[in-house]
Amino acid sequence: MNPPRGGAGASTKVGELRPSQLLFAFGVGATVDLPNISAMVMGLDDWDTANSVQISEERLLAAVREQLGAQVERLLSPPQSPETQGFVSPFDAGANVGVPVAPFPRWMLCPYCRLLAPLRSELFTLKANPYRPDRAAYVHENCRKPGKPPTVLPARFLLACERGHLDDFPWVTFVHRGETDCRSLLRLREYGVSGEAADVEVFCDTCGMRRRMSAAFGLQGQREMPDCNARLPHLRSYEEDGCEEKMRPILLGASNLWFPVALSTLAVPTKSNRLEQLVEDNWGKVQAITSLEVLKAFKTIGQLGAFAEYEDEELWAAIQAKRKSSEGETNGEVRDLKGPEWEVFSRPKSAELTEDFRLRPVNAPNGYDDLISEVVLVERLREVRALVGFTRVGSPGDFNDAAEVPAERRVHIARRPPRWVPASEVRGEGIFIRFDERVIAAWCGTEAARQREKEFMAAHRQWRRMRNIEPADAGFPGIRYVLLHSFAHAFIRQLALGSGYTAASIRERIYSREPGSEAEPMAGVLLYTAAPDSEGTLGGLVSLGDPEILGSHLDAALEQVRLCASDPLCAENAPQEAAVHGAACHACLFAPETSCERGNKYLDRTTMVSTFGHGTSAFFDRNGLQR
Repeated sequence: MNPPRGGAGASTKVGELRPSQLLFAFGVGATVDLPNISAMVMGLDDWDTANSVQISEERLLAAVREQLGAQVERLLSPPQSPETQGFVSPFDAGANVGVPVAPFPRWMLCPYCRLLAPLRSELFTLKANPYRPDRAAYVHENCRKPGKPPTVLPARFLLACERGHLDDFPWVTFVHRGETDCRSLLRLREYGVSGEAADVEVFCDTCGMRRRMSAAFGLQGQREMPDCNARLPHLRSYEEDGCEEKMRPILLGASNLWFPVALSTLAVPTKSNRLEQLVEDNWGKVQAITSLEVLKAFKTIGQLGAFAEYEDEELWAAIQAKRKSSEGETNGEVRDLKGPEWEVFSRPKSAELTEDFRLRPVNAPNGYDDLISEVVLVERLREVRALVGFTRVGSPGDFNDAAEVPAERRVHIARRPPRWVPASEVRGEGIFIRFDERVIAAWCGTEAARQREKEFMAAHRQWRRMRNIEPADAGFPGIRYVLLHSFAHAFIRQLALGSGYTAASIRERIYSREPGSEAEPMAGVLLYTAAPDSEGTLGGLVSLGDPEILGSHLDAALEQVRLCASDPLCAENAPQEAAVHGAACHACLFAPETSCERGNKYLDRTTMVSTFGHGTSAFFDRNGLQR
């Protein structure tokens, strides 16, 4: 990671992050807590893509274009340094490959003399170590501390608004209770060890004014905080239309300081012809072929090894057909990323298998064959994710999917409409379970299910109203989704015990669609691993898909959620606006953020099995699985 040109310490390497972290933990607009520096990842305009790799996934690219515009041409991986053996000189060109960052916040604190000042005051100096990037730090050279100058720390208070704007805390106006002509020399003092705002005081050495940080919070803080100035520090700009929101104090490193808005899809085969599928999978490479002569040149230099068994004319015809179909696609069509996946998983015997996609259908476990119509072991899969924006304060999990996040809340990742977006691809394995549509539909039509659905709908509506999300009724997934989602969480917790994977390494993908629309109804769950390292492809998950083994794990998963350590409080919990879930908590159904696609909302174990206070109207009990 390198500060951008023009910033302090231009082209100085200050730390390292994994490519996946650069998208979904510390992406564009996020602050990164390095050992001695807090830095912000800059927008795509500052990225150097010379060392990025293009990722091919046409369905995801089409979905990204719907969000960001038709000018988006490519999905690119974050820049990566060339792989080398042995010692790498910090003065080589490859050592400077990285993502640009800038120091943020710009106010720093000396831990010894408690001086609080911005970097522009030039009271702090950047000290970089080319051999140890993690030791890069700002120091206070004029501090009265004897010996080595102390390393200064970033001020931990910031200002943010719900539209994603971010700024430094207004230290001068805050301590002086308004605009002032005072030549302020500020210090930040702490009178306790708790770190609470009430124990932190800002003091001005020049005029003697002082104020506790607790005044910035609560009702008093809401009145005194300034109007939002629409600052976008990751783009080094201010939003032209301004902002009508009120700024609110937020702590550096707070969990709601940055949420990624990302789209993801599984790379499933969509063509019945093997050559057509190969062209689809490698379109990022072969789309540059504009003639038969160029194709031959690509083959000569070894760029088309995947097509070695095909004649040049045959391959050229397939490329032309793909290009013609791409040009004929309508721009206004809403992309359904899960629909094609459902088509493949629900018809595994007719699916075209590829290097990154292997399916093996097996029988449903004994005792579940009336409820489960199909079990498919996904021996290999590839998931591609793309970052299209981010939010602050409010999570994208408040919405049905990334496409529903309002444009005014999704912060841009570039100053101009981007021509590419950062993406990553991960490989893994999984288990797909398809429920019998007739049984699911019959249960959803019961009086108990309809009543629970009304309760969830009321909580969903109030949740969105509390967050000023309109229309309040939109995005409700229905009781079918609640059942499938609850089952997925219960099964994830059980698989984590038997597969050797951590619960955070197992992800869910819920396929839920009500009957009555033009598309086929869906009722299925895919649980899969998708880790950037080799952990996700070791076969531990697929090995549990054998019918006898799978049946025992399903029995255990359902038995575990009948009784919760927090019962009867948990079992009696009803959906409400504070948390859109029923009988669910950390002791029974909640899963890590990396696993759940809806932020642990729309969960209720009473839809699956009977619990305290609920009879046998649950799905599995109603269908004869009281165990």
